[in-house]
Amino acid sequence: MGGRVHLFPVNLEDVMHLIQVDSVQRWMEDLKLMTDCECMCILQSKPISIEKDEQNEHILSSQYSTCNNLQLLLKRAWIISTELTRIAQKLEKNRWQRVHSMTVRVNCHVRSMINEYNTFTRSSSEEMHQLEKLLIDKCSEFTAFTERCVQTEDEQMLRSMKSCVNETLTTVAQYFGQLIELVLTHEAQNLLRQIDLSDSVYVTESAINSLFSLTQEGAHLCRIIAKEGGVVALFKICRQDCFRCLYPQTLRTLASICCVEEGMHQLEKVDGILCLTDILTDNTHSEATHAEAAAVIAQITSPHLTFTQHLSSFLENMEEIVTALVKLCQEASSGEVFLLASAALANITFFDTMACEMLLQLNAMKILLAACSDKRIVDTPYSRDQVVTILANMSVLDQCASEIIQGNGIQLLMEMLFERSSSGNTAEVAACERVQQKSAVTLARLSRDPEVADAAVKLSCIPRLIKLCRSPTERNNSDSVLVACLAALRRLAVMSPDRLEDSDFQQLVKPRLVDSFLLCTNMEESFV
Repeated sequence: MGGRVHLFPVNLEDVMHLIQVDSVQRWMEDLKLMTDCECMCILQSKPISIEKDEQNEHILSSQYSTCNNLQLLLKRAWIISTELTRIAQKLEKNRWQRVHSMTVRVNCHVRSMINEYNTFTRSSSEEMHQLEKLLIDKCSEFTAFTERCVQTEDEQMLRSMKSCVNETLTTVAQYFGQLIELVLTHEAQNLLRQIDLSDSVYVTESAINSLFSLTQEGAHLCRIIAKEGGVVALFKICRQDCFRCLYPQTLRTLASICCVEEGMHQLEKVDGILCLTDILTDNTHSEATHAEAAAVIAQITSPHLTFTQHLSSFLENMEEIVTALVKLCQEASSGEVFLLASAALANITFFDTMACEMLLQLNAMKILLAACSDKRIVDTPYSRDQVVTILANMSVLDQCASEIIQGNGIQLLMEMLFERSSSGNTAEVAACERVQQKSAVTLARLSRDPEVADAAVKLSCIPRLIKLCRSPTERNNSDSVLVACLAALRRLAVMSPDRLEDSDFQQLVKPRLVDSFLLCTNMEESFV
């Protein structure tokens, strides 16, 4: 959301994560749920603006049968938060008529949201009722205030009233944010109470699926769920055999909640890693259950997370976890299962260097290289990204070189240097860049072994590395790919200097790395 987002102290951007998608796609999905706001304005006996942007103002109808009630509430809340932001923008420009008409609209939306919520919620706390009243009263006050501003022609008086309007707007936003926070907390509590108390598989499954839907709305909701005991309740399910059929969706929900620090802390408190280890090593569980457990492991070991102190117990179970994940990679029946298992392994190789030695002992190199030759299993750049990440991290070990030669790994690394996106999708393009970069890094590390360097030269790695350095489009203008390729090229040039043209040697190998980098980043395609 643009504009004065500082008005919202409860981080509504996180709460409204569902709107962070293509606007046309969202409009198409919501079109059947929308209705013109005009009728509400007429009921309030207020004038309707005829400005162009007024034509696009919509509100949600109460057709709950077509959409989850809470989803409708969140969408309504997004409309209100957007309107409040726009009011602040119009206020800055002293467009009082627009400020007033938008204030009327917010008033209508707020009342509708509260009425809609009260029709489907089973119970509301006294605190919630008080907050609803405060918000409604403040919205009415805000509407009356802006109406007086519209009727005032004295510019000096309007300037003096502007600070009061701003203050009232801020108060409305604060009450609104607090109410949304309270509503979401209340709904999370209701779902967790169902999960905790129900013996019915059907009721528990429904509650878990609803909880998972909530986790998809952003980190803020995940924090609320974690604080209300979501991780504890879900691991309780994972420790009951009568709910085995629900393990996959339960673990999937846990993986989502553990994207936030509060979820991680709760996982540590309930010995979650021990529970995950038991699930992964229990051969009586389905592949789907093992795959979702691997997804949780991948989430909690992500190198992008800044909070890892909670993983002290991970080291105690790491050997069993790594062994189970390698087995899952070997026996994976689909690309999705392999992706989840290999992603967990890739993250673990960042988390602790001991994991790389374990992988060597478990013959993981051979298993991963064999999987890459099966296009049914390793079928996307995302899977190849995980494999090459593991290879890059393992390549720091001296004994890795012979393993990769035996498994025809140099040929695979060469193929990965040609990784290109077929769809042009932004995420896929980024994955392809990572594959190119890490394959070059792996080659650079492994080429300290003469046998590896010789194999790489024979497979024409040097011309491909030169092409990647000199042609920005080949590397999608990626600086990280360029640096990795320059490093790999220099390592191979030491072993086989006669394989380079003099111009390539003078420009790409002989200068300082930073000078070669600057030369390549300024190259035009015609130079190639």
